[in-house]
Amino acid sequence: MASEINVQRRRFLGQSALGLAAYSSFPNILNAMEGMQEFPKISPNKASANFKADVEFDLFCKTGSVSILPGQNTQVQHYSAVLKTGPKNTLTEIPGSYLGPLINLQKGQKVRINLYNQLPESTVTHWHGLHVPANMDGHPQYAIMPGQVLVYEFEVLNRAGMNIYHPHPHEATAKQVYHGLAGALFVRDEEETALELPSGAYEVPIVIQDRRFDDKNQLIYASNRHDHMVGFYGDQILVNGKPHYQLDVESRAYRLRILNGSNARIYKLAWDDGTPITVIGVDGGLLEQPEVKPYVMLAPGERLDVWADFSGRNEGSQLVLRSLPFSGVLPKMAERMGGMMQGTRLPVGSDYPIFTARVTKKVSESHKLPHKLSTINYHPISATANPNKPLPIAISESPMAMLLNGKAYAFNDVQATERIKLNSVQLIEIFHDHGAGGHGGGMGMGMMKHNGGGGMGMMMSMAHPIHLHGQPFQIVSRSINANHTEDYDTVRDGFIETGLKDTVLVMPGETVRIIKPFQDFKGLFMFHCHNLEHEDMGMMRDFLVV
Repeated sequence: MASEINVQRRRFLGQSALGLAAYSSFPNILNAMEGMQEFPKISPNKASANFKADVEFDLFCKTGSVSILPGQNTQVQHYSAVLKTGPKNTLTEIPGSYLGPLINLQKGQKVRINLYNQLPESTVTHWHGLHVPANMDGHPQYAIMPGQVLVYEFEVLNRAGMNIYHPHPHEATAKQVYHGLAGALFVRDEEETALELPSGAYEVPIVIQDRRFDDKNQLIYASNRHDHMVGFYGDQILVNGKPHYQLDVESRAYRLRILNGSNARIYKLAWDDGTPITVIGVDGGLLEQPEVKPYVMLAPGERLDVWADFSGRNEGSQLVLRSLPFSGVLPKMAERMGGMMQGTRLPVGSDYPIFTARVTKKVSESHKLPHKLSTINYHPISATANPNKPLPIAISESPMAMLLNGKAYAFNDVQATERIKLNSVQLIEIFHDHGAGGHGGGMGMGMMKHNGGGGMGMMMSMAHPIHLHGQPFQIVSRSINANHTEDYDTVRDGFIETGLKDTVLVMPGETVRIIKPFQDFKGLFMFHCHNLEHEDMGMMRDFLVV
């Protein structure tokens, strides 16, 4: 037995050394990425005389400074906005935060947004979660240069839900989001309003992000090449742009609208006293009925609508939302080497607080949790265009590349399985494909997909939050390879599989089947890893809807 252990240890150390040697060439990879095929130059969209906007506002991308930590202000990039037409509550500031204003829209509204680029670099804004035309979705090909203005015009087709707006320029998304360019966008509709859920001061956005600061309170980003390969991790948790966040509450029910706004960090959210988490909605809006979980996993780009009832708690009592221990989301190489490739002060999968809710006022009034929340028109597999041949989204990793369907991103490189017929409903299978070896030689969709592959592919395997632009999808099934069950057991009870999603966390060895409609709009709609460093490395592809 001792001999077997020594052999395994030598094999691991050899593979680790091989991986680290590959990492040493990473600057050359980044230089190569800078020379990737450029996007075509498209003149910025201008306002249409025929579009009659119910809501219009100017949205500015600019630099600035804000107080985050005690002492010197932090230099950031951020959104600001000025309302021109529409209800006064369309734009709501988060006081003292670098985050963009909360945008409040109503289903059916016609919206015009004038995006002003006041940054020293190109940018474009993506409406993460919204069902809008391809040329309004914030595809990187529509990025504008400093000083330019891009006009978005669309009708709000989404049901009620929490969405995101953030930059999506090619190979610069992660850096711009990290430095502050992000915000939440809420859609309301009649179905949600009729429920009379907690609102106003009792509906609270909770944007969770991790950041690193130097001794002058300035943001540190991608300080070494490892930060790109596993994604960038901070060593301080910020909520709504503030550290050590405390939410003062009354002893009644609240609605917490939680967004994982981190670049790469995955959270396992739970209340510190063992109170279950009651989830009433996810990315694509309300569930049909509440789900009660001991904890909930939340990957970058995912959202949760949480019913938090502080009724019966005494004044002065506290409840802490924590991220609990879990494993399996990072490459084994990184996990076994003690967090070398992440912020070591706050290792991924460790136990740490997110924010504290403190009861400051005892009240008798409280909302009652509705048993029935919504009605969702799910699609059966039999209604899809391809019930026996799901479209693949094959994940592969190596120290040299992060790929989808065996390829890094390239504009105008749509493959046969990425061409979608307009107004169709498609069955899609997302899986880890180590048979491709991480080098783009095609997809090994046979035994390698089901046995977990091996070698360096397995050493590099990690969790990926896969985001699909356009309409939300439903999760049909999740299955895990037997080689990964030990890690998977630390997260499996935290997935919400009902409701509508636009981002799904796919663990190593896991296969996730989804059903997604492609309705109303032709054109290019991206799908990519929402670990933003991976996206910028090319872990992104286009669906072409024709």
